[in-house]
Amino acid sequence: SDSDSEGENPEKKKLQEQLMGAIMMEKPNVRWSDVAGLEGAKEALKEAVILPIKFPHLFTGKRTPWRGILLFGPPGTGKSYLAKAVATEANNSTFFSVSSSDLMSKWLGESEKLVKNLFELARQHKPSIIFIDEVDSLCGSRNENESEGA
Repeated sequence: SDSDSEGENPEKKKLQEQLMGAIMMEKPNVRWSDVAGLEGAKEALKEAVILPIKFPHLFTGKRTPWRGILLFGPPGTGKSYLAKAVATEANNSTFFSVSSSDLMSKWLGESEKLVKNLFELARQHKPSIIFIDEVDSLCGSRNENESEGA
């Protein structure tokens, strides 16, 4: 898509280096059995993430795997722990854990570039799982005067 090939764009290289410092690329060691409760969430994650990795031949044609999952709930309810369990159970996946504050930038357009580079890095290390903690802070808030499309 871009005219510049691997490693030629110094700005892209700088962004990826900045990201690598913020990203925790790890192999967590949290099993499903370590996560208390949350059975519905665990089953949904097994279906959405684990099955397509273990049985890719079943997810071809119109039956494609999910492209994204949003875990939501109050702090301390196990979202991060659940994400680590998914990464552990998806044995050969690279787990990218990044805080939304590491993707925020005071410079216009910089946050978008950081997110784009995060996804490019994940594609280079596929299969991969990206966990963005506190993702809601990346999205601007709306006030009552703004429309749904704003």
